[in-house]
Amino acid sequence: MVKKWLVVLLVAVVSVGILGLFVAGSFAGTKNELEIFSWWTGGGEEEGLNALIKLFHQLYPDVKVINATVAGGAGTNAKAVLKTRMLGGNPPDSFQVHAGMELIDTYVIPGMMRPITKYMKEWGAYNKFPKAILDMCSYKRNVYSVPVNVHRGNVVFYNKKIAAEIGMTKPPKTWKEFIKYLKLAKKHGYIGLALGDKNKWTALHLFEDIMLGKLGPKKYNGLWKNKVSFNDPAIKAALETMKEVLPYINTDHSAMTWQDATRLVFSGKALANVMGDWAEGYLKTLGWKPGKQFGWFAVPETSNAFMVVSDTFGLPKKAPHPKNALRWLKLLASVKAQDVFNPIKGSIPARLDADKSKYDVYLRWSMHDFATVALCPSIIHGSAAPEGFVTALNDVINRFVTKKNVAQAMKGILQDAEDNGYLVK
Repeated sequence: MVKKWLVVLLVAVVSVGILGLFVAGSFAGTKNELEIFSWWTGGGEEEGLNALIKLFHQLYPDVKVINATVAGGAGTNAKAVLKTRMLGGNPPDSFQVHAGMELIDTYVIPGMMRPITKYMKEWGAYNKFPKAILDMCSYKRNVYSVPVNVHRGNVVFYNKKIAAEIGMTKPPKTWKEFIKYLKLAKKHGYIGLALGDKNKWTALHLFEDIMLGKLGPKKYNGLWKNKVSFNDPAIKAALETMKEVLPYINTDHSAMTWQDATRLVFSGKALANVMGDWAEGYLKTLGWKPGKQFGWFAVPETSNAFMVVSDTFGLPKKAPHPKNALRWLKLLASVKAQDVFNPIKGSIPARLDADKSKYDVYLRWSMHDFATVALCPSIIHGSAAPEGFVTALNDVINRFVTKKNVAQAMKGILQDAEDNGYLVK
């Protein structure tokens, strides 16, 4: 009799336990949701993200998408929030991160991400991206994120009316030639080169483009593989060229954002600015048409290189809804999604088999170079180097903009490189 009651009691305990697990599971992590984290909060980028979410809803109408965005600071604010969440074990299902060291050094090496190589192959997407882009998304032969777009960092956008007025009838190929036009613009009462470094990063953006031209793509890429020394004379030459350029920037540059600087070109106050091609998207939102009111060319001495800034999305190990995260990544890897998103965002697809007819004349120019010239990772946009190096170099270049001291800046660059294990001899 006692044994019979023990059996009944045991069955009851087990049943309650199973029921408890079922109930707990129904409330903990099994909701049919997808949380996407990004800093795409304005203009074409927000519209492009919404178009992707709409496409996702068409495929998976029963999934509730949580569009978690953090505005401000060109992504700086969002990155800080994301890092806190990841370190606290509370990741989103998938998040925007720049290809390269921003992804690898910050999240992959510390063991916070799941590899997605096998999924990329299952989706038939693995061989649709340039090897150089996939390499920036990989660590130890495993891919960790899907590149959804590519921006070009080494571009000069210019006001065609002002260019005609000062006689700039064709793109200058060297900095010496370009500086001649900056002088002419100043003589005619215009700002030569618009800069908005209120948020600091734009000054380093300008410097890395000059440095790319002086080093050339092979040596520039060699810096990050410890095959080329940061004591190379070309880096000092880049500082000297930037010093020659600085007299032709706007005096209120430290009070302006990159959008403000782009507006100086739009409003007819400045000849040009050096910016990533998100500026092309911004000029279009202001009402200009590419090739009509504004023109463009590769930053002088960099026509054989493409400074890559690529937004990607990956899969955190502790993603609450990994099944839906993989559905999202599969969509992003498709040519359909890339052709929906990028014409709106003002970027080009990372896939090489995109439909070129969907892109404007500027973006087709960018797509051609992306497929034919050397690809080089951006420093300031997180691709080339770890965060500590980027932060220190950013400080060095921002001091240089103010003090214009080449020797002091060179000393700072070498110290930063040595601190981060790069060649300095």
